[in-house]
Amino acid sequence: MPKNPKKFGKKNKTFSEKIFKILSKNPNKPFNYKQIAAILELNDTKSRNEIIKDLKILASQKLIIETEPGKYLVQSSSKEYYEGVVDMTSRKTGYFVCDELEDDVFIPFVNLNHALDGDRVKVYVYNKRASRKPEAEVVEILERAKMEFVGVVDVQKNFGFVTTANAKMYTDIFIPKNKLNDAEHGDVVLVRLEDWPKKADSPFGSVIKVLGKPGEHNTEIHAILAEYGLPYDFPIEVDAYANKIDTTITEAEIAKRRDMRDILTFTIDPRDAKDFDDALSFQVLANGNYEIGVHIADVSHYVKEGTILDDEAYKRATSVYLVDRVVPMLPEVLSNFACSLRPHEEKYTFSAVFELNNKVELVNQWFGRTVIYSDQRFAYEEAQHIIETKSDVIPAKTSLTGKDYQVPAPIVEAILKMQDLAQIMRQKRMAAGAISFDKVEVKFNLNENDEPTGVYFKVSKDANFLIEEFMLLANRKVAEFIGKQKKTFIYRIHDEPNEDKLIGLQSVISKFGYSINFKTKQTISKSLNDLLAEVNGRKEQNLVDTLAIRAMSKARYSTENIGHYGLAFDYYSHFTSPIRRYPDVMAHRLLQHYLDGGKSVNEEEFEEKCEHSTDMEILAANAERDSVKYMQVKYMKDHMDQEFLGVISGVTEWGIYVEIVENKCEGMVRVRDIKEDYYVFDEKQYAYVGEMYKGLLQLGDEVFVKVKNADLVKKQLDFTYLRKNE
Repeated sequence: MPKNPKKFGKKNKTFSEKIFKILSKNPNKPFNYKQIAAILELNDTKSRNEIIKDLKILASQKLIIETEPGKYLVQSSSKEYYEGVVDMTSRKTGYFVCDELEDDVFIPFVNLNHALDGDRVKVYVYNKRASRKPEAEVVEILERAKMEFVGVVDVQKNFGFVTTANAKMYTDIFIPKNKLNDAEHGDVVLVRLEDWPKKADSPFGSVIKVLGKPGEHNTEIHAILAEYGLPYDFPIEVDAYANKIDTTITEAEIAKRRDMRDILTFTIDPRDAKDFDDALSFQVLANGNYEIGVHIADVSHYVKEGTILDDEAYKRATSVYLVDRVVPMLPEVLSNFACSLRPHEEKYTFSAVFELNNKVELVNQWFGRTVIYSDQRFAYEEAQHIIETKSDVIPAKTSLTGKDYQVPAPIVEAILKMQDLAQIMRQKRMAAGAISFDKVEVKFNLNENDEPTGVYFKVSKDANFLIEEFMLLANRKVAEFIGKQKKTFIYRIHDEPNEDKLIGLQSVISKFGYSINFKTKQTISKSLNDLLAEVNGRKEQNLVDTLAIRAMSKARYSTENIGHYGLAFDYYSHFTSPIRRYPDVMAHRLLQHYLDGGKSVNEEEFEEKCEHSTDMEILAANAERDSVKYMQVKYMKDHMDQEFLGVISGVTEWGIYVEIVENKCEGMVRVRDIKEDYYVFDEKQYAYVGEMYKGLLQLGDEVFVKVKNADLVKKQLDFTYLRKNE
């Protein structure tokens, strides 16, 4: 690789560097001085002479070669061209990320050449100066990460510009007058990129949808969905198709299934749930063992491959859970009615039935299609009351009906016995190295206008763990059943954590007196579990939980099984939520295909479906996170005059992030706004040090703040620093 393409002396600096870039972008095409002058739009004799001279100098430095008299090519040595992805910063610069390179390579703004965040590009990598790290220049955009953007339109007389709230989108988008499509000044719009002329500062686009006015609730929620390319309604033809499906329970279909309608069955779900994916059945066998059925909605009975309904479900791949609504994967007639395992209704299910003894050893298992009848529906709070009190009376304050009622004794006995079994299963899992991530979830109390009136935290209890353990059992055993046959299947995999990230986590948690034992895989898991248990209920809990999760690899779908590190399972799949996840629908179809004696399916085809499902899961998670941020900002907007106690959750060169203890809302305090001292950033300590009074502001410190600014469009909070909590 050329060592120093810019080290050319002041006089020749401008042309030499530009010549080198032209030749670098066209490594296989020789150029003469006339062609280079034309590209640079230079036609005076003096400039042409300078180009001729610079070409000779570059050739003498062996940076370029003269292939024939007067024609030059860039000198090729080691590989200088790479393909990868652009990761933009918020400062109009980026980094080139590529598996072939050990480190990400810096891309200055002038070298982006119209590449945007996430784009797949081809770059030329070169050394800027001998004493500095390599830099990259984008020479070709191979694939745009996205073509549609959400922003606010600024309408002028004959054109408009759309500006996005995304800090990584460094340019606005030019909209010709005839492509504004009735958008008015100040509207939030969805625009599509259409062209980016070589010499234009901004790309050209067209408005494809007007979402509403900034700050309005529905506008902002629809903007979040549109930003990630997620729909908020179904095409008319898909709804029409779903409404025509025969959802009756027929004797002919029942005859093809295992009939489990007479076995005690119930569901336990969130209080506000409408789609009940799973039910549990329980009976004591003659030998004293327990038969527990994990019954899952048989979505694949209704959603047939090759239909427009299946195409739409695959495209969405997941339901999206925003703070005020669910955007379902399936139309309501299926998700909330036909497929939902509602109480006192017969339903088609796909089941995993297990025989367990008192030590929770698996004696027998069976998989197949069934028909069930749910005897009762419980909210988690109701089941939790039974577990905690052993009582058969659900009080009015806990009851779904708002009234006291009595639970039949067989159901109470079933819940209590299954709770005992679930506890043993959980203990075994933890002993095997599973990691217990029970991160606090922020939830909102909303009024009839979807305005946040309060914030509360969702915490998992025994009733949640009961359901979780039996769902994990079904997911694991289905994956193991097919995996051991060496047939193509949809696995949920989770790689081991990156040690560099764990070392980064260690450097932060050491400030709170915690540590990770790096000796073996088992000691890492144990120390992570100990850490998560120790921080429970402490001011630094959310910070440590978040950092620990970031240190983990991301779980994903794949046909290549590497096991699930976080759960400590050798085999794991997603089988238990087909109403809201497409991979579960695929798992049902594949399981039935193999139960029927089918051959192993095409691995490449299903790997592509796995990648799509993972991508859509990430987009949905981003949208869900943005909706929480939006609602937090909305909530704080109504508390501008209130003083809050917070914990410093992040320290950067431009300021500190503070997370409020009582509601987990996070905002930024700019260092220039802290007046009690002149603070200097200390990167090694993750802290600011006062120059005059030697005060310290570091991760985990408690401080008092007030809301300075709440920006609903950017979903951003700015705080005013008041004082440290001594």
